[in-house]
Amino acid sequence: MSKNKKRHPETQNDDLAKDLDEALANETETDESAAEAEAEVDDAADDTDLELLKAENAKLREDYLRAFAEAENTKKRCAQEIEKNNKYAISSFAKSLLSVADNLHRAIDAVNNNEGNDNCEALKKGVELTEAELMKVFEKFGITKMDIMGKVFDPNFHQVIQEVEDKSKPAGTVIAELQTGYMLNGRLLREAMVVVTK
Repeated sequence: MSKNKKRHPETQNDDLAKDLDEALANETETDESAAEAEAEVDDAADDTDLELLKAENAKLREDYLRAFAEAENTKKRCAQEIEKNNKYAISSFAKSLLSVADNLHRAIDAVNNNEGNDNCEALKKGVELTEAELMKVFEKFGITKMDIMGKVFDPNFHQVIQEVEDKSKPAGTVIAELQTGYMLNGRLLREAMVVVTK
C-alpha cells in the first residue's frame, strides 16, 4: 500500500463543498463588515450634512434678520424725511408772506405817529385786524415771531445792523428791532435785524 492514499471522489467533493461554504461564509462576513462600515460612513456623512445644513440655516436666518432690520430702519428714515419735508415745505411761501406782515406793521406804526385823524383811526383798526388775522395764519402753520428785545445778541438768530453805546445795559444786548425775526416749527425762517449795545 502506498503512503499517499487516494481520496474517494465523494470525500473530495465534500471537502470542496466545505471549503466553498467556508469561503462563502467568510465572504458574507466580509460583506456584512463592509456593509456596516458603509453604514457608519453614511451615518457620518449624514451627520456632517446635518451640521452643514444647520450652519447654513443659522447663516440664512441671521442674514434675514439683518435684512429685515435694515429694511425697518430705512422705512423709519424715509418716514422721518417725509415728515420733515412736509413740515418745512412751506418755507418759501412763508418767507414771502413775511414782507406782507412787515408792511402791515409799518402801516400801523405810521398811523400811530399821525394821531388825531378819524380816517387814520379807522385805517389803523382795519390794518390791525388784518395783521391779527395774518398772525393767526402764521401760528396755524408754525410760524412764530422771535421775542428778542432785551436779550443778548445771538449770531444764529440776529443780524446786527447798528451798535449803540449804552452803559446802562451789558454789551451785546438787543435794544431795538429793525426787522422782526421769525421761526418755522422751531427752525430759523428769517433772522432779526437788530441794534445792540456796545
